[in-house]
Amino acid sequence: MILLVLLASVLIAMVTIFQYREEAEDYHRERLERKEANIKKHIDYELERTTFPLETDQVPLIFKDVIFDIKKIHGLELFLYDLDGNLLKSSQARIVKDPSHQKMPFGVLDTLRASPDKQYVVEFEENGQEYQSSYTYITDLSFKPLAILNLPYIEDDGFINKELKESLTRLGITYFFMLLIAIALAYFLSKYITRSLNTVSLKITETRLNKRNKRIEIEGSTEEISTLVNAYNGMIDELENSAAQLAASEREAAWREMAKQVAHEIKNPLTPMRLTVQSFQRKFDAEDPQIDAKIEEYSNTLIQQIDIMSNIASAFSSYAEMPAQKDETLNVVKITKLALDIFNESYIYFFAEDEEIISKLDRTQLIRIVTNLVKNSIHAISQREPDTPSIEVHVFKKEDSACITVRDNGSGISEENKDLVFEPKFTTKSSGMGLGLAMVKNIVETYKGEITFVSAVNDGTIFTVCFPLHN
Repeated sequence: MILLVLLASVLIAMVTIFQYREEAEDYHRERLERKEANIKKHIDYELERTTFPLETDQVPLIFKDVIFDIKKIHGLELFLYDLDGNLLKSSQARIVKDPSHQKMPFGVLDTLRASPDKQYVVEFEENGQEYQSSYTYITDLSFKPLAILNLPYIEDDGFINKELKESLTRLGITYFFMLLIAIALAYFLSKYITRSLNTVSLKITETRLNKRNKRIEIEGSTEEISTLVNAYNGMIDELENSAAQLAASEREAAWREMAKQVAHEIKNPLTPMRLTVQSFQRKFDAEDPQIDAKIEEYSNTLIQQIDIMSNIASAFSSYAEMPAQKDETLNVVKITKLALDIFNESYIYFFAEDEEIISKLDRTQLIRIVTNLVKNSIHAISQREPDTPSIEVHVFKKEDSACITVRDNGSGISEENKDLVFEPKFTTKSSGMGLGLAMVKNIVETYKGEITFVSAVNDGTIFTVCFPLHN
């Protein structure tokens, strides 16, 4: 509505200016024609009453004094030229001849000769003032061409321009108030029309899969809005049912996967325990003088594997270190590069600012952190499949910390999932327990470190892990 008012005001202003210019041109043309007709009548009257022969060379004598009377009566300068375009007589009283009027402009004479019964008008500008100059034949009593009459006419548009300015001012004031009215109408109409739509839009924006969504209740709405509200409420009901079923299914799948993982981790120490027992059975000899030492060796092996199984069970129950951490002073650059050696992807790149960055960490836990982050980046890249996949691992010092960043150009993390990234059992993968990042966060915080990330959908993710440097 506002745009239409603005366009209308601009268009009407343009039409008004165009109309005034057209009227000014018509006014000046008609006024010149009237002036010329009246002056020619006056000239014909003087030719009828003159006693001089009606010949071209007698024109200066015929109009010697009369030409000044004609100028005074009609308010225009007059120039009389012979049939060859040479000046005969002028109404300008000059001591020195004006060279600009001694000869008719080039081309005018040819045009008059081609159409002797018509008027020829030349438009020109002099000293910033626009002029019209008309040329027409003067004939004797027998209509034989006697001379050429030239009337220079000043186009004075002062009065018309003043009227145009006043008209545009009135038009501008009128449309200014119309614009204010249009803004007010547009505001109140839009508030009335979109009030229900705003409510629906707000509810749709607040809809989340991980929380209970409220139904929309709107009274007095139109049939179209009611249909939209009913469709939304039906979708919310279906979404709650689906979310409940999905949550139950995810919990069941997560625990089933966790059980598989626990079973797998427990089988690892069971194998050496079985081999140890079998070896003991085959090689047992009660008469062996070293039987006590061998029994102690076998027992220590079994106890060690049992301790490993105990640590595994504790780790899965608390999402903590697995197995128990063993701190040592190590080179973060070297261990990070070692952790990357297990990956075969050609798009994994390693960078280090220094050859040696020392921190006090558990070697296994540090490797676990790096491998978890890189695996997540590989998964994110497989979800997006960019033209040039890239995973960059940087190791550097930042103030009093040793930092590792893992940057990828994968699918990124959506806004609704950013708060859930470090939650246990949360995952966007089709497989896995969702313990990886929760375990990484737990390890980092154990060492008084910090883990952060920056991510954008379809742009990639940057995970940054920092540990205190070893003094």
